[in-house]
Amino acid sequence: MRVIVTGGAGFVGSHVVDGLLASGHEVLVIDDLSSGRRENLAPNAIFEELDIRKGEKVNEVFKRFRPHAVSHQAAQTSVSVSTREPLRDAEINVLGTLNILEAAVTVDVERVAFASTGGAIYGEVPEGTRAGLHTPPEPLSPYACSKFAAEAYLHRYQEVKGIQAHILRYANVYGPRQDPHGEAGVVAIFCQRILAGEPIQINAMKTEGDDGCIRDYVYVEDVVQANLMALEGELEAEIVNIATGQETTTLELANTIQQQAGPSQNGKQVEMHRAPMREGDLQRSVLEPTLPVETSLAQGLAQTVDWFRSRPI
Repeated sequence: MRVIVTGGAGFVGSHVVDGLLASGHEVLVIDDLSSGRRENLAPNAIFEELDIRKGEKVNEVFKRFRPHAVSHQAAQTSVSVSTREPLRDAEINVLGTLNILEAAVTVDVERVAFASTGGAIYGEVPEGTRAGLHTPPEPLSPYACSKFAAEAYLHRYQEVKGIQAHILRYANVYGPRQDPHGEAGVVAIFCQRILAGEPIQINAMKTEGDDGCIRDYVYVEDVVQANLMALEGELEAEIVNIATGQETTTLELANTIQQQAGPSQNGKQVEMHRAPMREGDLQRSVLEPTLPVETSLAQGLAQTVDWFRSRPI
């Protein structure tokens, strides 16, 4: 099977590419390398350096490669960036997605797996509950709005154009290759800073007695398996939550990473400081899993810490 993976030089996308290649599929990666890294590219995959906002160029690549399926991972993924630059967020996440869908229709693509966000699309999840597929979406940030709009377009293309669409609502994905620089996932940031013995920041509503935001952390390989199921026709549902259903505070996450990391490189005790929550951040986001996941938080963090330990700090 020929598969196009957008964002295939990025964190999740590159793992999806690896999974597809290991399963014997032919893969073409589309990535503009604005956040993805060339070092993440699999040598056995075809690579096109391309911005998905360039519709004509996207169409040319699809016509040349003629994929059977598409894994659409390319996106603007930062909530805080979306609040500062909502137009850019919508250009990439909505118009870019439409370019992919239009190109997919042109060459009769059978299936599209779309990386959506359960971690943002449901809004605040009340204490003691988990957001399931029955939970009405309540996007509170431009990022969540753009992803929800893209979901609606996918549903429409499935109804009218006959593309089999699978919307994968990810919880907070973590694992090897996650970028610790800039506005990245907290796991990557904590891993790098804790291993280096540098202070870390707990974003919280209160300066004392607050353990920070509550999140549902899912390991990247479990996300890959969901993508493979969707692309290989083993997934029937149109929308699924990819999550563990377990809640973890930012402080609990930091302490677990500290335990996995052991003594820091410089032998210093890592200091923890509290800071205000960022604009657009949710206080609590926990999902009801649709598919079983195999990796516990402790197992996933151990593998992630080991990967960061092997990297230059």
